[in-house]
Amino acid sequence: MEGLNANAGMLTDFEVLDLLQTRGAASDHMACLGKVSVSECKVYDYLTQKAACNQAREGIQSFKLRCEEFMKRHGKRKLAKSEILNVINFRPSSYVELYAVLPLDDCFKMDADGNSPDADEFLKIVCDLLSPPPTKPEQEGAEEEDEMDQDDGL
Repeated sequence: MEGLNANAGMLTDFEVLDLLQTRGAASDHMACLGKVSVSECKVYDYLTQKAACNQAREGIQSFKLRCEEFMKRHGKRKLAKSEILNVINFRPSSYVELYAVLPLDDCFKMDADGNSPDADEFLKIVCDLLSPPPTKPEQEGAEEEDEMDQDDGL
């Protein structure tokens, strides 16, 4: 019998979601009774609303490789595993979101205007390789209402 390594390291949200799915977690809490705990079902529900639900193992691996190549090519320090994990989990798409997970001053050159071509290129890699989170139904409804108001001339 194989034992599990209790300290195997940190997992991405995608890996946690995948693990919960293999254990039988589902959005219908009644369907997963007895298979997984209530707290695991709640974590599953949370992760199905985040970028993890649209990600694929291949995309994450490609991102890690491209990220490492990018940092080497630009002569930047290697990102820590926790920083890469945060980028994968939060999938930043703007400077503000990127700054929340990485210290921009340490990782990217900033010009006097606060712009960074390096950060732009990094964000392009993130957007190209990591899937965005799903759109929320209430946001879709609000967008449809805005479109209808514009059509009515309001």
